[in-house]
Amino acid sequence: MPKLSPEAIRTIALVGHGAAGKTTLAEALLVKAGAISTMGSVEKGTTVCDFDPLEKTYQHSLNAAIVHFTSRDTRIHLIDTPGLPDFIGRGIGALPAVETAAVVINAQNGIEMITSRMMQWAARRKLCRMIIVNKIDAENINLPQLLANIQNTFGRECLPINLPADGGRRVVDCFFNPSGEADFSSVADAHQALIDQVVEIDEELMARYLEQGDIEPGQLHAPFEQALRDGHLIPVCFVSARNGAGIAELLDIIVKLLPNPAEGNPPQFLKGEGAQAKPISAEPDLHKHVLAHVFKVVIDPFVGRIGAFRVHQGTITKDTQLFIGDGRKPFKVGHPYLLMGKDLVETDALVPGDIGAVAKVEDIHFDAVLHDSHDEDHIHLAPLEFPTPMHSLAIEPRRRGDEQRISDALHKIAAEDPTFHVAHNTSNQTVISGLGDLHMRYILDKMTSQYHAEITTRPPRIPYRETITTRAEGHHRHKKQTGGAGQFGEVFLRVEALRRGAGFEFVDEVKGGTIPTQFIPAVEKGVRQVLDAGPVAGYPMQDMRVIVYDGKHHAVDSKEIAFISAGKRALMDAIGKARPIVLEPIVNIEITAPENSMGDIAGDISSKRGQLNGTDALAAGTLLIKGQVPLSEINNYQARLKSVTAGQGSFSIELSHYEPVPPGVQKELAAQHAKTAHAEEQ
Repeated sequence: MPKLSPEAIRTIALVGHGAAGKTTLAEALLVKAGAISTMGSVEKGTTVCDFDPLEKTYQHSLNAAIVHFTSRDTRIHLIDTPGLPDFIGRGIGALPAVETAAVVINAQNGIEMITSRMMQWAARRKLCRMIIVNKIDAENINLPQLLANIQNTFGRECLPINLPADGGRRVVDCFFNPSGEADFSSVADAHQALIDQVVEIDEELMARYLEQGDIEPGQLHAPFEQALRDGHLIPVCFVSARNGAGIAELLDIIVKLLPNPAEGNPPQFLKGEGAQAKPISAEPDLHKHVLAHVFKVVIDPFVGRIGAFRVHQGTITKDTQLFIGDGRKPFKVGHPYLLMGKDLVETDALVPGDIGAVAKVEDIHFDAVLHDSHDEDHIHLAPLEFPTPMHSLAIEPRRRGDEQRISDALHKIAAEDPTFHVAHNTSNQTVISGLGDLHMRYILDKMTSQYHAEITTRPPRIPYRETITTRAEGHHRHKKQTGGAGQFGEVFLRVEALRRGAGFEFVDEVKGGTIPTQFIPAVEKGVRQVLDAGPVAGYPMQDMRVIVYDGKHHAVDSKEIAFISAGKRALMDAIGKARPIVLEPIVNIEITAPENSMGDIAGDISSKRGQLNGTDALAAGTLLIKGQVPLSEINNYQARLKSVTAGQGSFSIELSHYEPVPPGVQKELAAQHAKTAHAEEQ
C-alpha cells in the first residue's frame, strides 16, 4: 500500500445516540468507496464494525471500531463509536484520534441525550464538528422542524450543506450548487447562508465579497477550514444509509471540505508532570520525531494485546523503535497495521493522520503516547474527561480456586475500558464499577463467554465518605521500652475542614527540627492510614487538611515506626474532637421517558430524597428529565423505571458531589459499623 501524504488523509469519528444508524452509515460508506462488495446488516450480525459476538447478540455497538477506505486518492479513517449511554466512554476515548466529530442524528428520534453530550465533548476537544441527519427516508418525520431544533439547540452556525429531495430518495448540494429543488427550504437560500457564514471569518475576504457581490465556493477552502476549526460553522448533512441517499455526496464532503491533519486544531501534548508540564506542539511532518497517541487497547485471545493509535507526527515503519510514555525501554514495531474492523491490514508506513495499530506489545496501554525520543520527560496528551463509574457490584468466585483467573480477566477488561474500574473496599470486597446496568451486564457476559470466569454478584457498599466539620488539635506520644532499644515519637497536629471535593492535604509546619525531616514521611504515612477508615462508619475520609506543627524525638530511640504510630493516633485524637460526619454521593441523573410518565417519575425521585432540575423535549412525546438524587436511593432503579414507563424509560447517572447524610442515616450507618467491628473482635 503506497505511503500517503498527510494532506491526503481524513479522520472522522461517527458519534451520537444509540440507534442513530452509525454502524449502517459506516457500511454504506465502505460499499460506496468500494472497500466491501455488499452491505452488512446489524440485525444479521454481518457488519464490519460490529464484529464482537456480544455486539451481535445485543445488536448494538459496544466498542469503538476503526475502518479505512480510499476515495479519490484520499485515505479516510472512520471510527464507529457506541451510542448507548453505558458505553459512552468508548466514544469519548476516540475523539483525540480524529480531526472531525460527525454527530449522527436519527431523523425519527431527533436530538437525544448522547447527541448533546457528544457535541459538548467534541467542542471541548476543539474538534471540527458536522451533523449528519440519518434515516431521511423514514416515515413520520419532520425534517424542517428537526433542522430548526438543531439550530435552536446548538446554534445558528448549524447550516445545511445539502437538502433532501424527491421525498428523501436523494439530496441536493447547497455549497457548490447555487440553485435547485429540495423537499423543504430553498437551495439558493441555504447556499447564500453558507457563503455568508464562511466569508465572515476573514475580514479581507468579507470586504471583497461585499464589493463583488459574489464569490466562488472553490475559492473558500481556507476560510471554510478556519470556520470549522473555530466552531463558526457546523455543516448539517442529510443522508439515508439504508437507501443510499446522500452517501456519495457525504463522501464528496469528506474529501473536498473536511480538514486534513494539517488543517484541524492540533492536539495538546504536554511534556513533564503536574504544574511543571510544558505544552509542546505536534506537527503533521513525516520527517520529525514520532508522536502517536494510543486511544484503544484490545486484548485478543489469539493475537494478544493490540494498541490502536493515531499518528500525529513522524513516520512509523517496520522496525521503528518506540518508547511508551516515560518508559526507558523501547520496543521495535514488528509490523505496522491499518484497521478494518476486526482485521489487521499490514502496511509499509503510517504517517501523520493515519490511524494504525501494533500487536503483541504487552506494555502498551490506553492513553499512552508513543514516541521515538530518548528524552526522559513524560510526554502525554492533555487528559480526557470521562464520566465517573457509579454503578457497582461486589463479586466473588463461584468456585474456590478461580480467584487468579477472575483477577486476570478483570485486569484485561479494565485495560480495554477507561470507564470500568476494579477496587477492593474496606470490607475486603472486590467491587467492579461501570456506567450503568447494561455496562455491567456486558462485563459479566464477557467474563463468562471470553474468559470462562464464573462469578456471583451482590450489591456493594455505597461509596460513602467521611469528613470533619471543625478545627481541632491532636496529640500522641508513642513510647515503648523493651529490653534493648526503645521506640519514641511525639506528634502535635491540627486538622481543618476543606471545601467539598478538595480531597486531602498534608502540611509540614514543624520548626526547629523538633521532628527531624527524615521522620516527616513516617508521620504522613501514619496519618494516611487513618484516612482509609473513618471513625463514624469506617468509610474513607476526605476534604480535610492535616497540619503537623510540633513534636519531640529521641536521638537513640526515635524510629520510623514510632512516628507512624504517633501520627496515626494523633490524628485519631484530633478527628474525635472535630465533629466527624458521613458524606453520601449525589449523582446527576438523566431520564429519557414518555412525557405521560412525568408525574410518576417526579414523585418517585422526590420520594428518594431527590430533586428535578428541568426537562428537555426530545422526539415527539419524549422527555429528557434532569435531576439529582442520592446514589444510595437508586439501587435497582432500572426495574422501577421500566415499571412506571411500561418499559420505555432509560437513565444514566454521573457523580455530582458529596454532601452530608441525614442524621438518621448517619446513626444507622454508625450502628452497622459498630456491630461489624464488634463481630470482628470476637
